[in-house]
Amino acid sequence: MAASIVVGYTATDSGADAAALGARLARSLGAVLHLVMVLPFEGTRSAAVPPERAYEDHLRRQATQWLEEAVVGLPQELIRSGHVRFAESFAEGLIAAGEEFGARLIVVGAAGGSLFGRHRLGSVASELLHSSTIPVALAPAGTAGQDDHVLPRVTAAIGTRPGADNLLDEAAALAGDAGVGLRLVSLVPFDVPPGLDTGAIRVVGETHAHEVLAVAQEILPDELGAVIEEAPGDTVEDAVSNLSWQPGEVVLVGSSRLAQPRRLFLGSTAAKMLHELPVPMIVVPRTRAEAGDR
Repeated sequence: MAASIVVGYTATDSGADAAALGARLARSLGAVLHLVMVLPFEGTRSAAVPPERAYEDHLRRQATQWLEEAVVGLPQELIRSGHVRFAESFAEGLIAAGEEFGARLIVVGAAGGSLFGRHRLGSVASELLHSSTIPVALAPAGTAGQDDHVLPRVTAAIGTRPGADNLLDEAAALAGDAGVGLRLVSLVPFDVPPGLDTGAIRVVGETHAHEVLAVAQEILPDELGAVIEEAPGDTVEDAVSNLSWQPGEVVLVGSSRLAQPRRLFLGSTAAKMLHELPVPMIVVPRTRAEAGDR
């Protein structure tokens, strides 16, 4: 059964960016693409304000029309469809759709007013990052204007905090399914306990990098390679800005150690990365199996 990708669609530039990233990922992974528009659930209206059936029907018709136009505009070789869903919130509707379709990823765009090529979290993305059990892909502004057809490479930002193993598994699976190489960027210098001297951090970082690389090479198919890259810089922002990025690639990060098991929460390191990233970010939930979560 083919993998599925759910896109949180709106008839806006942000929605077009999310659809474009969803299409790129679906083409790369051979996945089915589901564009989902979420409308306010009728039951959320106050008893003092009864639902107006004509208005509800108008909203549904308009959403269906927007979806049909968006679906037609997607690459013809993709298996894609549009869906209208009702929920108390856009994020809740997307999560429900993701579970319904067995989605591998939920894709959303940046908030309105974002700089071209940059990220800015809106209310939907923020709610998703606090509640989704499915990895969330964040499309930077301007994604719809790019001509990339497939993923050229997958980058994973690997630290030592809980969830790092799950992140590596997910990154290797994504690279393997897309048939592209995997670049590992070690975040150890920004992920170790405070107070260590720079020499100790360097030793920890080098040891961890080689261990992670060895695991990745075991997971990936023989024909695909994995490399480890060190990013110079005294801060996370410096490190990200000093890395080279291929047009169309994605970077995977793990959710915060403070997140609930199998749920997402953007930690401080990932949040700092997001401000500098010119490529899509995919946030991966932690596993249930960690001792501290039981």
